[in-house]
Amino acid sequence: MEATGTDEVEKIKSKFMSAWHNMKYSKWSRVWGDVSSNSPVFLLGKCYHFKSEGEYRALHSFLSRDGANFDKLNTEISGNVEEFRRDFISRIWLTYREEFPQIQGSALTTDCGWGCTLRTGQMLLAQGLMLHFLGRAWVWPEALDMDSSDSESWTSSTVRKLTASFEASLTAERDPKILPRPRRRPARRDRDVTEMRNEAYHRKIISWFGDSPLAAFGLHQLVEHGKKSGKTAGDWYGPAVVAHILRKAVEEARDPELQGVTVYVAQDCTVYSSDVIDRQCSGVDSGKGGTKAVIILVPVRLGGERTNTDYLEFVKGILSLEYCVGIIGGKPKQSYYFAGFQDDSLIYMDPHYCQSFVDVSIKDFPLESFHCPSPKKMSFKKMDPSCTIGFYCRTVQDFEKASEEITKMLNSSSKEKYPLFTFVKGHSKDYDFASSPLHEENDLFSEDEKKRLKRFSAEEFVLL
Repeated sequence: MEATGTDEVEKIKSKFMSAWHNMKYSKWSRVWGDVSSNSPVFLLGKCYHFKSEGEYRALHSFLSRDGANFDKLNTEISGNVEEFRRDFISRIWLTYREEFPQIQGSALTTDCGWGCTLRTGQMLLAQGLMLHFLGRAWVWPEALDMDSSDSESWTSSTVRKLTASFEASLTAERDPKILPRPRRRPARRDRDVTEMRNEAYHRKIISWFGDSPLAAFGLHQLVEHGKKSGKTAGDWYGPAVVAHILRKAVEEARDPELQGVTVYVAQDCTVYSSDVIDRQCSGVDSGKGGTKAVIILVPVRLGGERTNTDYLEFVKGILSLEYCVGIIGGKPKQSYYFAGFQDDSLIYMDPHYCQSFVDVSIKDFPLESFHCPSPKKMSFKKMDPSCTIGFYCRTVQDFEKASEEITKMLNSSSKEKYPLFTFVKGHSKDYDFASSPLHEENDLFSEDEKKRLKRFSAEEFVLL
C-alpha cells in the first residue's frame, strides 16, 4: 500500500515538473504571431514573401544586387503564407518527453531539463533524412490540419490539463493524457503510389527517433553513444559533442534503408574534401553499390563569450542554402534548432516542451506531437556563439558544388580573412592530423576524438 502511494506521488511530481518546464521555456505566441508579413522569410533554402506583386519583384532585385550574400544561392522563391505554414509544420519537431522506457544505467524516464541539445541534434539529422528520402519539396498533407491553439497558448493549455490530471489522481480516476487524441482523417481511396510511399517514409523517419532502446537515433541510443565521450544520462551535451554522437549513431545504424547515408564531422573547423568523398564512396569498395549521401556537421564558434554580429550575414547565407539542414545552437542555458530567419532574427523550433511518450512501434501512431504548429523568433544578438552547422549532399558532385559555394560565402563574409571554417583538399592525415575516421579503432571514439570532445565539453555553454 505504501509503495502504491509513493508511485502516485512520483507520478504527480513528474507531471508538475513537466508543467514547470513548459511554463519556464515554452512561452508560445499565438500562431504565426512571431512572423511578420513585412519581410521575406527564409526557411532551409526556401524564401517566402507575403506582400504585393510589386514588392515581390523587388525581392528578386534585392537577392540579385551586387554585394549581397544571397546571389547565386539557388534559393527557391515562394509567395504564399499557406505554403510557408505548410513547409514549417512539415519539419520534424522533437521535444522533451516523459514516461518513456527507462534509460539503461539510470532511473530516468524523461529528458526534461537535460536533453534539449540531443533533441536539436535529432531535428537536424531528421531534416537531413527527410531530404534524402522525401526531397525538399515534400510537405505533410495534414500540416494545415494541426490545432493552431488560437484561443490559448500551449502553456496555459498544459496547466489546465495538468490540473485535471492532478484532480483525477486524487480521486483515483484514470489519468487523462496530456496529448489530445489525434483527429482521424477519412480514408482516401484515390491516393497514388507516391503519396503512400512518402507517408511510409514520413512515419519511418519519425520512428527512427522514437524514445525506445531500439530506435536507431532515439534518445536511448544517443545516450549510449555519448557514454564513450564520458557523458551519461542527465548530463548536459554541447553542440560539438552531439555532432560526434550523431555520426556514431549513423555509423552504427543497422536498418538497410540507412546504409546509403553517412555523417562527416569537421575537424578543428576544417572539412577535408578527400575524407568526405572517401566516406561517400565507401560503399563502392565493399560492393554495396553507388556512392552515399553525406551529412556534414561543422562545430564552430561565432565569437568569444558573445556572438560577433559580424557573422550575421554569414549565418543568413547558410540558412538560405539549399544544402543546409539547420543549425544546432541556442542561447545560454537553452538549446534550439535554427531553421531560418527573418530580418535580423533567427527562426527556430524549441525542444523545451514536455510531451507524453508516443509508442512509434504501433501502426498509425499519432503524428501531431512530432510537428510544431508555430515558429518562434529570436534576435541573432542573443544567440550563443557555440553551434554546429549542418549540410546535406546527395552525391559527390553535390558536395563539390556545395563546398565551392560555401567557400565563396565564407571568403566574402570574412573581413579579416579568417573564415569560420574552411574546405581543404586532401585527407586530414596529409596534414599530420589523426587518421581518417574511416580507419578508426574499434572503439566508438578514437583517443583523438575523446580529447577533442573533452575540450568541447569544457568550452561550450551549459544547457538546461
